Amino acid sequence: MSYLDNVRVFVRVVELGTLSAAGRDQRVTPAVASNRIKELERHMGVRLFNRTTRKLTPTEHGRVFYDGAVKILEAVNEAENAIADLSRNPKGALKITAPLGIGRRLIASGIPEFHDKYPDIEVRLRLSDHNVDILSEGVDVAFKLGILEDSNLRMRGIMNCERVVCGAPAYFEKRGIPQTPDALIADKHDCLLLRYPGSKEYFWTLQTMEGVRKLEVTGPYDSDDGDVLTQWALDGRGIINKPLFEVKAHINSGALVPILVDTPPLSVQLAAIYPHKRFQDPKVRLMIDYMAERCQRLINGMLA
Repeated sequence: MSYLDNVRVFVRVVELGTLSAAGRDQRVTPAVASNRIKELERHMGVRLFNRTTRKLTPTEHGRVFYDGAVKILEAVNEAENAIADLSRNPKGALKITAPLGIGRRLIASGIPEFHDKYPDIEVRLRLSDHNVDILSEGVDVAFKLGILEDSNLRMRGIMNCERVVCGAPAYFEKRGIPQTPDALIADKHDCLLLRYPGSKEYFWTLQTMEGVRKLEVTGPYDSDDGDVLTQWALDGRGIINKPLFEVKAHINSGALVPILVDTPPLSVQLAAIYPHKRFQDPKVRLMIDYMAERCQRLINGMLA
């Protein structure tokens, strides 16, 4: 086994807390991850973890080794990046994430073309509407609709995305069309919400003549998948607040009808977010440059 691979597994076990999680991150089985930790312990002659049935926690020796191991891996990564810059042939794994909606529409279909251009870059894509912890999960680039909140991260804005509140004609025939933001609450409209642990969309934020309004809207059911919300809206089950490019085709066809056009939702920025230490990595720069151009082109086409 490679000593460096053993060190990588060790670092991820410390950061993720279990062999199974570290194994998935490093694409090895828990048994292989366990063997790599045991080999490190035999090599150094000390115990690196206190073991319980649920979690591994580093011993004092393990904490000291972790601090040095992180520096070793960062130095190796910087050296590989420097060589990649010189050879103009970037190599290695690149872990990226995106929400389901933009991931399916904008990101996933571009990965094969990106790999054709850079065949030595191995892309690992994870799509989820859940809030991904970029640092703890070892993500290189996250494409998000939102704002940067963590000072340990960097952000490159790609484009500003207009949002729209809309619903199906069948829903409005049954419940009426709310003419003001307050009517959403007063008339107890069925608002379809994206909810998950850490979700920011417990409120809808609309622009009014009096300024920005935060509305605590409610509905009979919600989902952690934005595309499910769109389908429910198409089925006449309620009202959604979505990026315009995601529902523009349905609006053009008449399947969804925009409402509250004089008090629209705040727009949201599509951005690439990445850890500070990744900004010198040529793989990261190439991926962001490629996806920024692609997303702008595709979104503008959807809105045409």
